[in-house]
Amino acid sequence: MEQLVNPPQQADRIAYTEVLRVPTMSVGTYHLPAGATDPQSPHTEDEVYVILRGQGILRAESGDALAVPGAALFVPAGEHHSFVEIVEPLLMYVVFSPGEGTNATADL
Repeated sequence: MEQLVNPPQQADRIAYTEVLRVPTMSVGTYHLPAGATDPQSPHTEDEVYVILRGQGILRAESGDALAVPGAALFVPAGEHHSFVEIVEPLLMYVVFSPGEGTNATADL
Protein backbone atom coordinates (compact mmCIF):
# COMPACT_ATOMS: atom_id res chain seq x y z
CA MET A 1 0.00 0.00 0.00
CA GLU A 2 2.79 2.49 0.77
CA GLN A 3 3.98 2.49 -2.83
CA LEU A 4 0.58 3.80 -3.94
CA VAL A 5 0.75 6.70 -1.48
CA ASN A 6 4.15 7.81 -2.80
CA PRO A 7 4.20 6.96 -6.51
CA PRO A 8 7.15 8.25 -8.51
CA GLN A 9 6.19 11.64 -9.89
CA GLN A 10 7.94 14.47 -11.63
CA ALA A 11 7.23 17.44 -9.39
CA ASP A 12 6.74 19.81 -12.31
CA ARG A 13 4.13 17.95 -14.33
CA ILE A 14 0.51 16.80 -14.09
CA ALA A 15 0.31 13.01 -13.89
CA TYR A 16 -2.54 10.49 -13.59
CA THR A 17 -1.77 6.79 -13.13
CA GLU A 18 -4.43 4.10 -12.83
CA VAL A 19 -3.45 1.62 -10.10
CA LEU A 20 -6.55 -0.61 -9.84
CA ARG A 21 -9.46 -1.56 -12.11
CA VAL A 22 -12.41 -3.85 -11.49
CA PRO A 23 -15.81 -3.67 -13.23
CA THR A 24 -17.43 -1.58 -10.48
CA MET A 25 -14.62 0.96 -9.91
CA SER A 26 -11.18 2.18 -10.84
CA VAL A 27 -8.57 3.90 -8.69
CA GLY A 28 -5.69 6.09 -9.72
CA THR A 29 -3.22 8.58 -8.34
CA TYR A 30 -3.35 12.17 -9.54
CA HIS A 31 -0.57 14.71 -9.10
CA LEU A 32 -0.93 18.44 -9.72
CA PRO A 33 2.10 20.72 -9.17
CA ALA A 34 1.73 24.03 -7.33
CA GLY A 35 0.30 26.65 -9.68
CA ALA A 36 -0.87 24.07 -12.23
CA THR A 37 -3.96 24.48 -14.40
CA ASP A 38 -6.08 21.35 -13.97
CA PRO A 39 -7.15 20.19 -17.47
CA GLN A 40 -10.15 18.08 -16.43
CA SER A 41 -13.48 17.92 -18.17
CA PRO A 42 -16.61 16.24 -16.78
CA HIS A 43 -16.47 12.47 -16.36
CA THR A 44 -19.26 10.02 -17.09
CA GLU A 45 -18.77 8.28 -13.73
CA ASP A 46 -19.12 9.42 -10.12
CA GLU A 47 -15.77 10.38 -8.65
CA VAL A 48 -14.16 10.65 -5.21
CA TYR A 49 -10.84 12.41 -4.54
CA VAL A 50 -8.94 11.44 -1.38
CA ILE A 51 -6.29 14.08 -0.77
CA LEU A 52 -2.97 12.68 0.46
CA ARG A 53 -0.68 15.73 0.23
CA GLY A 54 -0.81 19.38 -0.73
CA GLN A 55 -3.30 22.20 -0.68
CA GLY A 56 -5.74 23.68 -3.15
CA ILE A 57 -9.43 24.09 -3.87
CA LEU A 58 -11.76 21.79 -5.77
CA ARG A 59 -14.05 24.09 -7.74
CA ALA A 60 -17.25 22.38 -8.91
CA GLU A 61 -20.71 23.42 -10.06
CA SER A 62 -22.03 22.39 -6.64
CA GLY A 63 -19.50 24.62 -4.83
CA ASP A 64 -15.89 24.89 -3.67
CA ALA A 65 -14.20 22.49 -1.24
CA LEU A 66 -10.79 22.62 0.42
CA ALA A 67 -8.39 20.04 -0.97
CA VAL A 68 -6.18 19.29 2.04
CA PRO A 69 -4.71 16.04 3.41
CA GLY A 70 -7.43 13.73 4.70
CA ALA A 71 -10.26 15.32 2.71
CA ALA A 72 -12.55 13.06 0.68
CA LEU A 73 -14.30 15.09 -2.04
CA PHE A 74 -17.20 13.84 -4.19
CA VAL A 75 -18.07 14.95 -7.73
CA PRO A 76 -21.13 13.41 -9.42
CA ALA A 77 -20.96 12.20 -12.99
CA GLY A 78 -21.28 14.98 -15.55
CA GLU A 79 -20.42 17.87 -13.21
CA HIS A 80 -17.79 20.39 -14.37
CA HIS A 81 -14.94 20.60 -11.86
CA SER A 82 -11.24 21.34 -11.52
CA PHE A 83 -8.60 22.01 -8.92
CA VAL A 84 -7.62 25.68 -8.58
CA GLU A 85 -5.42 27.79 -6.32
CA ILE A 86 -2.95 24.92 -5.92
CA VAL A 87 -0.50 26.43 -3.43
CA GLU A 88 1.23 23.15 -2.51
CA PRO A 89 1.61 20.21 -4.94
CA LEU A 90 -1.46 17.99 -4.70
CA LEU A 91 -1.27 14.20 -4.58
CA MET A 92 -4.52 12.26 -4.31
CA TYR A 93 -6.30 9.01 -4.96
CA VAL A 94 -9.08 9.25 -7.53
CA VAL A 95 -11.86 6.65 -7.30
CA PHE A 96 -14.31 6.31 -10.21
CA SER A 97 -17.50 4.29 -9.88
CA PRO A 98 -18.12 2.45 -12.06
CA GLY A 99 -14.60 2.24 -13.54
CA GLU A 100 -13.37 5.28 -15.47
CA GLY A 101 -14.69 5.23 -19.04
CA THR A 102 -17.33 2.58 -18.29
CA ASN A 103 -20.19 5.02 -18.94
CA ALA A 104 -18.36 6.71 -21.83
CA THR A 105 -21.46 6.59 -24.02
CA ALA A 106 -23.60 8.34 -21.37
CA ASP A 107 -24.85 11.80 -22.26
CA LEU A 108 -23.33 14.59 -20.22
